Amino acid sequence: MSCNGTNGNNTLNKPSQHVKWKSILKGNVLYLGLTSLFTDMSSEMVYPLLPLFIAGLVPAGSAAIYIGLMEGIAESTASLLKLVSGYISDKLSRRKALTVAGYFISTICRLFIAFSQTGLQVVFFRFLDRIGKGIRTSPRDALLSESIPVEHRGLAFSFHRAMDHLGAVTGPLLSVIILYLLLNEKFLPFMEKAPERANLFSLRVLFILSIIPGLIAVFILILLLKEVSPTKKESSIDTMTLGKKSPSLPKIFYLYLASVSVFALGNSSDLFLVFYGSEKFHYGPLGVIIAWVLLHISKVCFSFPGGRLSDKFGRSRVILSGWAIYTFVYLGMGFIQTSLLFWILLCIYGAYYGFTEGVEKALVADLVPSELRGSAYGLYHSLIGISALPASLIFGVFWGLLGPSTAFIIGASLSSLAMIIFLIFTLFYSKQISQE
Repeated sequence: MSCNGTNGNNTLNKPSQHVKWKSILKGNVLYLGLTSLFTDMSSEMVYPLLPLFIAGLVPAGSAAIYIGLMEGIAESTASLLKLVSGYISDKLSRRKALTVAGYFISTICRLFIAFSQTGLQVVFFRFLDRIGKGIRTSPRDALLSESIPVEHRGLAFSFHRAMDHLGAVTGPLLSVIILYLLLNEKFLPFMEKAPERANLFSLRVLFILSIIPGLIAVFILILLLKEVSPTKKESSIDTMTLGKKSPSLPKIFYLYLASVSVFALGNSSDLFLVFYGSEKFHYGPLGVIIAWVLLHISKVCFSFPGGRLSDKFGRSRVILSGWAIYTFVYLGMGFIQTSLLFWILLCIYGAYYGFTEGVEKALVADLVPSELRGSAYGLYHSLIGISALPASLIFGVFWGLLGPSTAFIIGASLSSLAMIIFLIFTLFYSKQISQE
């Protein structure tokens, strides 16, 4: 039995042939990358400033709990919807409509965040924003995987993530420019300290303007993205029902999902990292934006190497390396005492994303046949999302009760456990391939 596509290659362990960039970065791969670029540009004009926006709306000292509640509920809901949307896209054999609808919903919901008057309202509209993400993600990933040969998936998914992170860099930088134009001589005082409730007007205007690049992304999808029919019988996996294991679906796929889910339990929102810098070293909006931009520059720098390395040397080695980096950074955050170490760890943290985001998704495609990938990605994202609620919520509670150091150390411990489970997955997968 082959779990790796039409050619049966073991992409987990075997190298791929040299590939020219121009032969891959075109058509749907390019259009989905551009969509991700503009969508994240829109999102990241808002997202890194939400902790400061919330802090200006809620009682002092309670912002971390609101952030944990917001991120946990938002990501869990989005991920459960990914299961449903993936299943529907498989049944309809149509991915584009759901993808477009999801991106449009997320863009419009950011407009409502600008008019929020309480912390709970921000949580609610962030939740609606993530509903859009839940609708679009699984069909989009399935469409992307069907638009590229199996041996180039790692690079294609990493390109998509790199464009995502590039948008996450340009979005905050655009925010700085807009805030400067809005505030003029008040710009530096505003950027050097957390805004109070009475000074949130500029952030509200910024959030309203953020929908412009989001709408550009939606138009790219509508006008340029092409529907791709799933390829039948790309592997010997026959059936899969929503939320239920099929007898013919390899057990190894669920072992892989188990390791990813445990890791997700310790993987709280990245907002806590920049909020940690704000709280511990007293950074204002400018410091938060610089931290966020630096983090995403690091992600962009490592995204392409991560994808290429996974295509060449195997997914498992690269994923394990990424998880090890995550563990190291979270342990480090638990003990740092200087601002310099915070910035160093933040840069290193980008390597974790580069080695895991696109590679984990590429491995899902390796294990599952084309006509069922919508469901597979839905299950993958849903399990991560189910873990996201306790991950961010518990992290926020531990932060509030015991301090950030304890919260970071707990996250590092769970990622270490996930690495052990993933090593077991790799052992069984290698044994299965050797018997074929």
